[in-house]
Parts: sequence; C-alpha cells; structure tokens
Amino acid sequence: MRWFFLPLLLLAISLPLLGQSPESKAKDPVTVILMRHAETTASTSRQRDPALSEQGGNRAKVLAKLLSRAGVSHLYASEFKRTQATLAPLATVLGKKVEVVPAENDASLLKSLHGLAPGSVAVVCGHSNTVPKLVKALGGEITGLVNTPPYGDIISGKSYDRLFLVTLAPVPAAAVKTVELSYGK
Repeated sequence: MRWFFLPLLLLAISLPLLGQSPESKAKDPVTVILMRHAETTASTSRQRDPALSEQGGNRAKVLAKLLSRAGVSHLYASEFKRTQATLAPLATVLGKKVEVVPAENDASLLKSLHGLAPGSVAVVCGHSNTVPKLVKALGGEITGLVNTPPYGDIISGKSYDRLFLVTLAPVPAAAVKTVELSYGK
C-alpha cells in the first residue's frame, strides 16, 4: 500500500513544474565584484595617472590569488594604468583581457554589467569616487564613506582593501545583495 502513494507523491511534486516555461524558471544571478585600485606611487593627488607602488603590486597579486577560482568571466577597469595594473595579475591567471571603460562613462559600464549573461561574474576596478557610485547604481549598499567636495561620498584615501560583491537579482522582484570583504592587509 505504501508503494502506491510514492508515485502519487512524485506526480504531485512534479505537476507544478510541468507547465513552467524556461523563461519563468529562475535564472542564475550576475555577481559584480567592485574595488578601488591598489596603492600608487603618487605622493600627491595632482599626479593624474600614477603607476602602482610595490605595495600596490603586491596587493594586485593577492587579489589575483583571491579571485582566481571565483568563476570570473569579465574584467573591467578605467582608462588609468593604476586600475588596469590592479587587474593585470588576475587577467594573466585567468587568460582574459581587461575591458577598458572610461571612468566618467558609468552609463556604458552599467549597461554592460546589466547585459551580462546569467551566472556571469564581473570584476570592476575603479576609483575612490567611482566605486561607491557604481555600487549604488547597481542597487547595492555601501557604508563607511567620506564626504569630500566636489566628489561627494568616496572611499577613504588610505583605504585600498575593500571589495564589494553585488549580486544582481535574477528576477526583477528580488532584492539586490551586497557583501563587503577586506583583502591584502
């Protein structure tokens, strides 16, 4: 008698799934990992495009090790060598190219991130003033910022170890999730 109920139970569980179209099934989320570039050789803020310092180069290697198995599918950096150099070791390990998107072109970068295939993992390396804007524009949350005119809320000038993981909701009604991590201290 018990064996009679097993097929009925299986049928009851599977019936709701039979009418679903592939579009109605949940998709994998897109994960975006954002960070500020690593430490630079600049001794003043007047240097427009400084290289990474030795400490910054070491931090970039730590980042590469940390994210080498994270399933990263896309790399984005601004036009400045410090952001590209921060992602260079990771790009080498993964055999991927860094896509350069001008720092002032948030709209283009956001369009690219929102257009990624479900399950994609993107790493974005930006600046103390661009990363907070991007996290917020993606629907994420960010705290511990410093208000600095004319840039507004920025990551502290001495903070290079903050990573922000923003999980974009796979369906419109779901909430965006932000996780903050620290690396390379």
